[in-house]
Amino acid sequence: MSGAAAVPGPAPESAAEPDRVVLVTGGAGGIGAAVCRRLADHRTTLAVADRDAGAAREIALEVRSAGGRAEPFGCDLSRPEDVEALLDGVVGQFGALHGLCTVAGSIRRGDVTELTPADWRATFEDNLDSVFLTCRAAIPHLTRAGGGAIVTIASGWGLRAGRRAAAYCAAKAGVVMLTQAMALDHAPAGIRANCVAPGDVRTPMLEREAGQLGCPVEQFYAEAADRPLRRIGEPREIADAVSYLLGEEASFVTGAVLTVDGGGTL
Repeated sequence: MSGAAAVPGPAPESAAEPDRVVLVTGGAGGIGAAVCRRLADHRTTLAVADRDAGAAREIALEVRSAGGRAEPFGCDLSRPEDVEALLDGVVGQFGALHGLCTVAGSIRRGDVTELTPADWRATFEDNLDSVFLTCRAAIPHLTRAGGGAIVTIASGWGLRAGRRAAAYCAAKAGVVMLTQAMALDHAPAGIRANCVAPGDVRTPMLEREAGQLGCPVEQFYAEAADRPLRRIGEPREIADAVSYLLGEEASFVTGAVLTVDGGGTL
C-alpha cells in the first residue's frame, strides 16, 4: 500500500492497480473474519493469520469462493520467533507487505483482586504483546515497500475504564498509546498507524465474556445495548472502519483513534 491504495469496487482488469498485500491477525475471529471479507477484492491479497490454522483456512476459502484472493497462515502471536516466521512467510510468498490489521485478542473479566498473575500476563500477551511483536516484524517490510498502513484494534475500554475488566482495560489502553507512538516514529518511512476502538460487538468473544460473568447471552447483549444508539455493534461495522483507515481515503490520517461504539464512551 505504498501511497495507501484504496479498496474500490470491481473494476476492469486493465484499470487495476498493482496488487496490495494485507496481513490480518486474528483473521478467523468475529471481527477479523469480517475485516477479511471487507478487504477482499481483485487488487488485494489477504494473508489470514490465526492461532487456529484450520479456521484461517476456512476464512481464506470463503474469500476465494467470493472471488477474492487469500492464503491462510497459522501463528502463535505470543512467540516472537513464530511472528518473525509469519512475516517472512507472507513476504516470501507474496513479495511484499503493504498493510497490517492486528485484530487478535482476548478478554478475562475480573478486578485486580479476582485476576491471577497468569490472567494478567495472558491478557497482555494476547492484546498488547501480540501487537508489538507483529508490528515490530512488519514495519521493516512496510518500509521496504515504500510505506503502508497499520490498523490496530483497541477498545472503548482502552479509552474509558469498565468494571471488572482491569487487565483488558490496561492492555487496550496500551494498544492506543503504542499505535500513536508508532505513528510518530514511522511517518518518515511513509507508514500510517491508526487505531479502531470498538464497543461491544456481536462476536463469539462477546459470548464468552457473558459466560465468564455467568450472565445469559441475550441478557448480556441487552445490557451492553445501554448506549446512545441502543444496540451493540456488528463485525462488518468495525470492518468498514478498518477499510477506511487502510485505504487511500485516509491518506492524511495517522495517530487517530476511531471510536466505533454506538456512543458508548460518551
